Amino acid sequence: MRWSVALLAAMLAAPVLAQQAASPLAQPAPSTPPPVPAATVSAEAEPPLTEADVLAIGRDQPGRMTVPVSIAGRGPYPFTIDTGAERTVVSRELARLLALPRGRDVRLTAMTGAAVVGTVRIPTLAMSSVVSRQIEAPALKGDNLGAPGLLGLDSLQGHQVSIDFDKGEMSVRRSRRRHRGGGEPVEPGEIVVTAQSLLGQLIVTEAFYRGQRIRVVIDTGAAVSMGNLALRARVIRAKEKVVPITITGVTGETMTADYTQIGAVVFGGVTFQNLPVAFADAAPFKRLGLDNKPALLLGMDALKLMRRVDIDFVNREIRVALQKV
Repeated sequence: MRWSVALLAAMLAAPVLAQQAASPLAQPAPSTPPPVPAATVSAEAEPPLTEADVLAIGRDQPGRMTVPVSIAGRGPYPFTIDTGAERTVVSRELARLLALPRGRDVRLTAMTGAAVVGTVRIPTLAMSSVVSRQIEAPALKGDNLGAPGLLGLDSLQGHQVSIDFDKGEMSVRRSRRRHRGGGEPVEPGEIVVTAQSLLGQLIVTEAFYRGQRIRVVIDTGAAVSMGNLALRARVIRAKEKVVPITITGVTGETMTADYTQIGAVVFGGVTFQNLPVAFADAAPFKRLGLDNKPALLLGMDALKLMRRVDIDFVNREIRVALQKV
């Protein structure tokens, strides 16, 4: 049986400003990096910060979901789980509050492009069953992150992320590899989708747009679902209306995307009708080798139409529980 989820959006009437939070991909900077915008940790004297200042970062964002994270025994601080990011990221404000030591500069690929950014060294990071030691995390401005920090794939491998939209909660727990055929029972109204792993990302290949195969990446750090130009070429006809929007990335850089609605996106057994998507030549597609293949980063705007989403990195499995009708 195929299920249909209607995504309604009051848009296309005027330009919209969309905030795209995160999905950074970071690698050590080469010895002679190409010229890219630099956004390193500032060494200038800054006004003192309090715990309340850090805890308030991103609190004004509607629909914000976070998990409690302790760093070096202090906290907890509300972090967003970002399944589209290779690296865990902290805000500069939190790094300054905790006096985290400076690390290397790294080249970071964000939604809006590449930049060389400064890192800080986190001695320990703890959240539920996640305990990481000696993380070198990019440090970026909290206003651009929308939270005191983001938990990336480096902290999530070996675990399962659960998002319960009914309760407005995110959680993480350890996962164990199961034998083939030994999966957990499927509940009524639940759909299980198998994915492939690439650079730690789970990529669903059993997804289709109007019967043609596309690749889908679950990106919990994206407020807006993003499509690449190869998908745009299949979706948008010359006379169809699109709305230019501004996407702000985690480094503060911006880019313009074409925002519209598309229909008949089938993900596993779920069919999305009138799915809002922003189309752009976003850097993560190239990083994942998906720039020339129709691909979609499925963001929180689409995921929140479910009751629950479970992302199991160990068993490369995504479970979605649909809304009761």
